[in-house]
Amino acid sequence: MKRATESGIVGGREAKPHSRPYMASIQYLGHHSCGGILIREDFVLTAAHCKGPCTVVLGAHDISKKEKSQQHIEVAKYYPHPKYNGTLNYDIMLLKLKKKATLKNHVKTIRIPKKNGKTPANIECLVAGWGLTKVNGSCSNVLKEAREKIQFGTECSHIWKHHFRSDHMICTKFTKKSGGVCQGDSGGPLICNKMPQGITAFTFASNCNDPKYPHVFTKVNFFIPWIEQTMKKRGMMHEPLVKGIMAFSSLTENALVLKKNSKDGACVYARHVKKNS
Repeated sequence: MKRATESGIVGGREAKPHSRPYMASIQYLGHHSCGGILIREDFVLTAAHCKGPCTVVLGAHDISKKEKSQQHIEVAKYYPHPKYNGTLNYDIMLLKLKKKATLKNHVKTIRIPKKNGKTPANIECLVAGWGLTKVNGSCSNVLKEAREKIQFGTECSHIWKHHFRSDHMICTKFTKKSGGVCQGDSGGPLICNKMPQGITAFTFASNCNDPKYPHVFTKVNFFIPWIEQTMKKRGMMHEPLVKGIMAFSSLTENALVLKKNSKDGACVYARHVKKNS
């Protein structure tokens, strides 16, 4: 099993340029390593295992180019959830930016719902990210997107056993044809009914495009009180802005390694995990 921190979509299609102005590319040494979403001018929401020295790039479509729409902002402070300990649980983090993003057509915040909202099964959702475009392939320079559907929690529990926590996780089903998240989609969003329901964190290592293994997301609406409290302590609170964060389609962490893609240098991080009984 593999836990990846790059952002990539297997299959799917190229997103309409700048159609998702809340998307953030979290970069390490100039290379994309995680996705995220801008929920306030000075805060990005992502996965806790994405923590590391990085720069946030907003307003991007093609991350290989210096687009005029892009804003590069360093991270001032990392706020992983206090219960996060390197495992699958509570894999959520806020990034406090060193300066506020300038909101315009290509850079906008995305709103989060109220706490403990429900996400009905079988709703079609969208995932987006930069990175792996096929299993064991290379990363994409342009933002890609694909569609997945919310899966019943009972089915997720049946497949993932004790690794699935229905109180703060949701999962999705998909087809090989439609594609979906893969190694690299950490931190990127799951959007249902135009509302973000999740942020990608894990994929099944041997074949992220295997429909037998639902993709699992940290349920952000469970964490709304923590998100609001954390942001309020750092400045005036705005209207609540997401709803879920992707947590896994693999299992427990084994090691964190640096991995540079041999073709284009993108997708720097890869987190490996092993399956436990």
